[in-house]
Amino acid sequence: MRIDETYAYLCVHDTAAAIHFYGKAFGATEKFRLVEPSGRIGHAELAFGPHTVMLCDEFPECGIRSARSLGATPVTLHLHVDDADVMLAQAVAAGATLEREASDAFYGERSGVVRCPFGHRWLIGHAIEQVTPEEMQRRYTALFN
Repeated sequence: MRIDETYAYLCVHDTAAAIHFYGKAFGATEKFRLVEPSGRIGHAELAFGPHTVMLCDEFPECGIRSARSLGATPVTLHLHVDDADVMLAQAVAAGATLEREASDAFYGERSGVVRCPFGHRWLIGHAIEQVTPEEMQRRYTALFN
């Protein structure tokens, strides 16, 4: 069985607000949304460039809870962009919280981290050099010596 694509599917406490925020912070555009008569959004899709991220409101009756309700998220979403510094500043201006300023990393990327108002962690970076896995391991090991 072949896998054609993988999608991030985020549960948020306010999907309509998240759609607006992700547009402002990351330039995402709404593809569509499915709304219950009560107003709860059961499914929405956003285009992050050529990639899709799916969103939904909470469905506690099905065990689907947002990062806000859980108080944490074990997942980090990585956006690889043209200019991490610009995207980080844009995200912070839109309301994200800066967790780590952009810096050059041993694995050949300049990156930083923001947390969106919906509790999800976003690693935003751009390439600064091509590094082989062997060289990455050597540099990673050196961090612990």
